[in-house]
Amino acid sequence: MGWRVIDGRTEYMVNPLGLDERTPRFFWKLQSNDRDASQSAYRILVASSPEALGRDEGELWDSGKVASDRTAHVAYEGKPLQSEGKYYWKVRSWNRGGIASDWSEINYWTMGLLSREEWKGAWIGRKAEPNVELQPSPYVRKEFRVEGDIRRATVYATALGLYELRVNGRTIGDKFAPGFTDYDKRVQTQTFDVTPWLTEGDNAIGAVLGDGWYSGTVGFLGNHVYGERPFFLLQMNIEYADGRRESVATDGSWRTAKGPIVYSDMIKGETYDARLELTGWDRPGYDDSGWERPDVRAGYNGLLTATIEPPIRVTQTLKPLSVHKTEQGTYIYDMGQNMVGWTELKVRGARGTKVTISHAEMLNPDGSLYLDNLRVAVQQEHYILKGEGEERYEPSFTFHGFRYVELIGYPGEPNLDTIAGKVVHSDTRPTGSLRTSDPMVNQLISNIAWGQQGNFLSVPTDCPQRDERLGWTGDAQIFARTASYNMDVSRFFAKFMQDMIDCQQPSGAFTDVAPDAGWIRHKMWNTRLNWFAPDNAGWGDAGVVIPWTLYLMYGDKRILETHYEAMVRWVEYLRTNSTGLIRPDYANYGDWLSIEADTPNEVLATAYFAYSAKLLSRIAGALGKTDDEETYSRLHGDIADAFRRAFVSEDGRIHGGTQTVYVLALQFGLLTEPLRELAIRHLAEDIASRGGRLSTGFLGVGYLLPALTDNGRTDVAYGLLTQEEFPSWMYSIKHGATTIWERWDGWTEHNGFQTPSMNSFNHYSLGSVGEWMYRYMAGIEADPKAPGFRRAIIQPRPGGRIASVDASYESLYGTYKSSWTLDADGAFKLRVLIPANAAATIHVPGNRISIDGQPAAEGTSSFELGSGSYTFESRLQ
Repeated sequence: MGWRVIDGRTEYMVNPLGLDERTPRFFWKLQSNDRDASQSAYRILVASSPEALGRDEGELWDSGKVASDRTAHVAYEGKPLQSEGKYYWKVRSWNRGGIASDWSEINYWTMGLLSREEWKGAWIGRKAEPNVELQPSPYVRKEFRVEGDIRRATVYATALGLYELRVNGRTIGDKFAPGFTDYDKRVQTQTFDVTPWLTEGDNAIGAVLGDGWYSGTVGFLGNHVYGERPFFLLQMNIEYADGRRESVATDGSWRTAKGPIVYSDMIKGETYDARLELTGWDRPGYDDSGWERPDVRAGYNGLLTATIEPPIRVTQTLKPLSVHKTEQGTYIYDMGQNMVGWTELKVRGARGTKVTISHAEMLNPDGSLYLDNLRVAVQQEHYILKGEGEERYEPSFTFHGFRYVELIGYPGEPNLDTIAGKVVHSDTRPTGSLRTSDPMVNQLISNIAWGQQGNFLSVPTDCPQRDERLGWTGDAQIFARTASYNMDVSRFFAKFMQDMIDCQQPSGAFTDVAPDAGWIRHKMWNTRLNWFAPDNAGWGDAGVVIPWTLYLMYGDKRILETHYEAMVRWVEYLRTNSTGLIRPDYANYGDWLSIEADTPNEVLATAYFAYSAKLLSRIAGALGKTDDEETYSRLHGDIADAFRRAFVSEDGRIHGGTQTVYVLALQFGLLTEPLRELAIRHLAEDIASRGGRLSTGFLGVGYLLPALTDNGRTDVAYGLLTQEEFPSWMYSIKHGATTIWERWDGWTEHNGFQTPSMNSFNHYSLGSVGEWMYRYMAGIEADPKAPGFRRAIIQPRPGGRIASVDASYESLYGTYKSSWTLDADGAFKLRVLIPANAAATIHVPGNRISIDGQPAAEGTSSFELGSGSYTFESRLQ
């Protein structure tokens, strides 16, 4: 293989539609079989047609030959981009020897409607049914004619609520559009190219609307949080080959009706009456004379912004492992995996027969579904048959967290083909792969990945089953690094940061939940909770931790630039609301769900204050703000001094004495060297006193194994990883867990189920150990001096009972691999792959080191290498 450009992307995406970013960024990767292959220059052409690019003409932008090794975040610098413009681009690259690649494949992107006045449609909906708590889903439609050859037909659409778009009988788009935002502030818009689906003559366009997060039930915050019922906005612009333009937009001339979806609510489930189906409603020629005129909303004051987040999709279909009939005559299926999504049903039966599909994560001791932990959520669908042969059903605007499915009222004898599990989540493509010699560790890795994909649904939710499913910021920040290894979360977290900004308080405080969805009001009015803290350490700090994580993992400087002032406001808020740089003890959550350990709030809050200041200093440095870099570096030092004076004794003991206080002090740079040595000893002693077990909660667990490893106690870290007694990661796995549990004690042999008021069995936070497994066990680490894996640090730390690790990470530059084996006699072998135009600093453990069969120089254990495949061998004994 020579020198080749591959995988061109615009704003992280392949050929995206409807952008509103005026200076989009380009990304590409390079392929070469040569070692130390790197780019010396590139040239980008942007044109208004592929034909122009075919002539090597970039009338919109010709970058010229730019001497640079950059292949990521290369910003467009051409002529101003226009609303609805379609732009084509290609790139060629020169290697370090000056040899040019062929031009890349042609990529493209389109722009959306860039100004509010270009939106010509009205918001339409259907008036609410009187005295009905859960409203039927409205159907809206419009017929129109196409006269002539179409060059391009583009739909711009969104909803206050959810929508499923239909064009001439075809479903267009993905699930749960337009996504979860603070609708008081903004709603995302989607763009679709429907050119292939229009025909000469009569056509039909329509949508089914769902309540969603706008007017449906949002966790325990109730329904109608933002509005009473859903509304839909659409504009289809048709460009003819002869230059004519026409638009079809939502207005009072559309028609609306209720249909078979009696109700569909994210928390309350769905009832579908197939007898009420509107056959052919989304095709031309349908008689809608009995339909109503829509209710037209006067307007909407929020922003209309192009979709940032990845689409929500069905990504897998699971078949059940078993089914058994209960004494009550129902049928319970085991899907074999705790999953998020819904069940597809196949059924035959008499008209009017009702089948109920019920979902749960666990079974009670008597074999029935464990439903207590759902609180008021109803994980059920009710399907009423129309009685016309085999019928297939799956819900439209709801989702569940479940492993077990119960069929109630099923006519006949169901089998393993009767149902299928549809796995649904934000489509963040997998980027990490990790396997070890230990089956239980491999199951842990799987549990972490399943927990992530199930809870990453428009926002990083805290659980997918009970009446909550909110975007808790503390959970998100502690897991962000793990998430970034597992999957491409660049756009997912960029959107979540916008959610955080949208509900940042006037004081500068970041909130506990984003989007807000009425959480602040609920929290401040709920005397039962007594959660009146104006901020929460570890939760608000997500507003700094997440952008820094995106910078480390993707080299995304723009997110730092975009949100820099918001981050400054947060840190200054913390400074203002401290006494002598010590934070108050009012936090509501602390080290949430720690086990037999109570970390003092003021210790934890002051530690996180220091960490945010430290990260803000680094962020300022990355942006070239040298004065701010020094200011916040000095602030971090001052907080560390105050922390030691207030909380650390001369013998290195930290107030509270929990594992978390030691872990945070070690990882956030709060201790002097002598105190650090004492603190790691106290931490290890606490772990040993508990029989080699942890006690950390949400905020401590992610830093626990890194703190031990960074401070010379890799042995203790591996002991915790593979500990099988309660509390531990392996304890739940021993008892059949296929996702990460919310609590260490969600279920135990001695106590059974924990309190049903808060007991999710699919909750990613305690899975933040995944970061340690990639960064330390496998040894694939981002270098902050060359972020986005332009250069990596490969430094595996073998240990414990693990005899081999095989890991890879697909970065913006290509795939890094780190695979190692450790034999019983101490022979260590490490295989490393570095992608083209990237580099790595490789640290090899042990002695008598060789590289590709040749002895390394005496005393050399670190190697600076360019792209290619390398094999190292050493002795660890």
